[in-house]
Amino acid sequence: MRHLSKRYGSVQALAEVDFELRPGEVMALLGENGAGKSTLVKVISGLVQPDSGAIEVDGKATDLFPSARSQAAGVAVVHQEYSSVPTMTVAENLVLGQAGVSAFWWPGSLNARARKLLATVGLDHVDPRTEVDRLSVAEKQLLEIARLLVRDARILIFDEPTAALADREIERVLAVIKRLAAEGRSVIYVTHRLPEVFRIADRVTVFRNGRSLPAKPTSELDVDAVITMMLGRDLETMFPARGTLGGEPLLQVEGLLADGLSEAVSFTVRPGEIVGLTGQLGSGASNVVMALAGMLPPEAGRVLLAGAEISLRSRAATLERGIAYCSADRKRDGIFAERPIRENLSSPWIRSVAPGGFISTRQERDKAVAIAARFAIDVKRMGSAVGTLSGGNQQKVAVGKWLGADPKVMLLEEPTRGVDIGARAEIYQRLRDLCAAGLGIIVSSSDTAEVLGLSDTIATFYRGRLTTMRPQAEWTEDALVREVMHQEAAA
Repeated sequence: MRHLSKRYGSVQALAEVDFELRPGEVMALLGENGAGKSTLVKVISGLVQPDSGAIEVDGKATDLFPSARSQAAGVAVVHQEYSSVPTMTVAENLVLGQAGVSAFWWPGSLNARARKLLATVGLDHVDPRTEVDRLSVAEKQLLEIARLLVRDARILIFDEPTAALADREIERVLAVIKRLAAEGRSVIYVTHRLPEVFRIADRVTVFRNGRSLPAKPTSELDVDAVITMMLGRDLETMFPARGTLGGEPLLQVEGLLADGLSEAVSFTVRPGEIVGLTGQLGSGASNVVMALAGMLPPEAGRVLLAGAEISLRSRAATLERGIAYCSADRKRDGIFAERPIRENLSSPWIRSVAPGGFISTRQERDKAVAIAARFAIDVKRMGSAVGTLSGGNQQKVAVGKWLGADPKVMLLEEPTRGVDIGARAEIYQRLRDLCAAGLGIIVSSSDTAEVLGLSDTIATFYRGRLTTMRPQAEWTEDALVREVMHQEAAA
């Protein structure tokens, strides 16, 4: 691709971009949200037609628009947003839209073939007859990769394929990608998880402000060098300094048992403390968060907030008592993508500015602007639809909106999933600011570096039970990874 440009109104999404991909290589495509990566992926996959520039495949001039031409050229994409149909089965989704699928596969043979394909991406435990809507976030992502393998494509694009996965699932994905490259396929790997780049990529192309920097071999780079290329400046520290913790517990969890937990869980959260929960897919860490949020009915145990026992019978009940919850899937239940930033920010507390049932737009606007300012959201764009923002700014809206509800405790699942380096640092700082104001925070994350860098106390989970819980200072990244993986190896 040479001198490729694409403009959307006043926004120059791509500016004279040069990009090349060699046979059998893994090319990491990096850059902050809004840098131009997604636009380039859309051009290659035939979803967007560039305004100017030349595209060649095997040395021959090629037009990849519309997507049928891109597919004919051998391009296949695993998008960051799921493309599976939730009401159809796993097996049906695997062959949906695929050419050459015989009707005689239906249904027994189709399910049998699906089982073999699912096993290659670590979904051998999933029944092909299961509806996709019943899968977890991680399982849906692995299904997207399995769908790609159905096609015999030459150019494979993975857009944040591990964003929702834990270490074990990440290993499976990376192994699949390495195998595909070894077979001679060319891979474009888009990610915000920089350690993965050095494990899988041969070269790196960095985008900044719609322009591409010359590709460099990963052997000539390190994480700090890549961050500097992405930001155009040094990022002195990703995680903010830890503050002072309160003495008396703010949240006390005693003998909590819920679906997905094989043993009762007990722990405390102090004012100003961030407790990190981590484990593999299905470990139970996210189940604890969902139970505390009132989204998973507890079977036993009790929870005390500021010394008073609270009910976990519903989401509304926990929010009323001061527990805010930010989902791992912001697209599904974290934001209203088509609605303005102002309305998204006010959604949890709209009643507080609606005396007699009539919304005071002035009070709503003033309160929303104050929240936006605290979370570094552009107050000049309060009327813009949240869906038009970068992933990082969408996440800041998804987290920041709860401030207006005056929570005492915040629960966050995968708080920086699909968020670029710069926006991650901003979100981490905002969470620390909330701790300084006396809040307690529980973070469930599959990102080991995030858990280690952000948390004051870390708890590991395995097969529904809390296995180890100790202060962050007593952990190293290697020890944390070994702890999570050791539990599996021991079993």
